[in-house]
Parts: sequence; C-alpha cells; structure tokens
Amino acid sequence: MHVFVTGGTGLIGTAVVAELLAHDHTVSVLARSESSAAAIRAAGAEPVPGDLADLAALRAAASRAGGVIHLAFANDFSSPEALAAAVAEESAALAALGEELVGSDRPLVTVSGTPWIAGRVATEEDPLPLDGPVGGRGRSVMAALGLAQRGVRSSAIRLPRTVHRDGAGGFAGLLTTIARQSGVSGYAGDGTQRWPAVHALDAAVLFRLALEGAAAGSAWHAVADEGDAVRDIAAVIGRRLGLPVESVPPETYGPLGPIFAADQPASGAHTQAALGWTPIHPSLLEDLELIES
Repeated sequence: MHVFVTGGTGLIGTAVVAELLAHDHTVSVLARSESSAAAIRAAGAEPVPGDLADLAALRAAASRAGGVIHLAFANDFSSPEALAAAVAEESAALAALGEELVGSDRPLVTVSGTPWIAGRVATEEDPLPLDGPVGGRGRSVMAALGLAQRGVRSSAIRLPRTVHRDGAGGFAGLLTTIARQSGVSGYAGDGTQRWPAVHALDAAVLFRLALEGAAAGSAWHAVADEGDAVRDIAAVIGRRLGLPVESVPPETYGPLGPIFAADQPASGAHTQAALGWTPIHPSLLEDLELIES
C-alpha cells in the first residue's frame, strides 16, 4: 500500500515510517522544510512539500494514497491561546484528509491521547474527553471515526502521556526539559498520580497493524506501561541529572498543569489481544536510564 503520513519526521513519525517501509509499504511524508525533505528521502520515503495548514497539499497527497496516517500536531503549549490554535489547525487538517477519503473504503489512522477516568484504569471502551485543554482534539478524532459511516476505514490510536525512545519524548521528556532549566526534578502534587507509557518503536507497530486491518470506527490503546507514579519518573530524572526531586505547583506546567496533576492510568490489554500487538521494547523507567547528565 502507498501510505501518506503527516508528522512523519518526529519521534513517533520516524518510527512509523520505518515500520511501514520495513513491511513493504511505500510512503510519502508531509515536509515543512528542505531539511525535513532531505531526512525523508534519506529514510527511503517521498517528501510532499507543505505543512498542516496547507489543506490543498493534504487533499492532493491523500487522493494519491491507499491509506493515510495522521500524526502531525504543532505541540505549542506555551499558552492557552497557542494550544487552542494548534488544536484548530489539526482539526481542519484532519477534516480535509477525511473528506478526501469519503466513499473509498481506504484507511485513515489518526491519533489522540488515552482518556482519564476517575478512580480506575481507562480502557478502549471509554470515551475521549471533549472539553478541557485538549478537548478539541477529542472532538476532531470522534468526527474522523464517524466517517466510518461514509465509507472511510477510520481508526484512532490513543497514545499514552509518554511515548519515549532513548530516554526522550512525551510528558516525561517535558519533565526532563523543565528539570534541566529549573534545577529541580519536579512533579505536581504528591506525585502518586500515574501516567501510562509506550516505546515509540512499539507504538509504530500498532499504527501499521491498524492501517492494515483495524475495523472502521475503532479505537485502540498504544499502552505498554499502565501507569508509573510521576514521582518515580521524577526520581529517575533527578538521579540521572544529579538534581533534587521535589513537588512543584501544577502551574509550573502552564496550560497542561491540570493534566500533569491528574491520575490517568490506562490499559492496552484489549488492543494487544485483538490486534496481536505485543510491546517488546524497554519500559519508560528503563528507558529514562539513558538520560545523559
């Protein structure tokens, strides 16, 4: 299959592109710059000039593809306004991709976060949050899954708070970055809140499996670790960086503060059983041991 990928040069996207190529798919990747295009060519894929705001480029690339994997997001958490703009941009892009595939029965695999459910581990049966800092992403993903009624084999991979590789990535990566800047390896509240995680290489396999065979309108959890306590994550970061480990106000994390403070374990058991997905790469706490001081 020829697959068009957005966000194919990031931590997750590079793993997804490599996984697709290793399984005899051909791949085209949205490229915002010549340096990105060069990296895409070096990986063995075809660059498609444009960015997430270029809806014409997205539609044209989707029209030529046998399937689409959407991963791109601006990841600007500097302010509530910047985050809202990033969510709006992604929503428009995903809508454009979906409309291009209507009536074709081609796959569209998109991405969201795992939901958080008070008092228990979230499963694939639970709905996405449709309000809060990233509620707009949940609404756009639900709209994409609704395209199953219009001849699109749409599915969603729900990613945990940390997708990691070589000690970097996700919320744990943000904790590391903030620790380097502040001189404290911090966590919100008492640190007992749990975050799920997955290695990027394991997540990439799940994206491929969904592309190749997931049912229309289905949602899956790319979860290997159901939930590590955030203070345990901060403890490894602090030890690796030689920094004190302390509780800090949720406001330290800007508009993501409420999410950083929330207990949000999630399970991937149904996904593993139904799609035959078996995570094999290091856990988050193991991977964080690769952080360089």
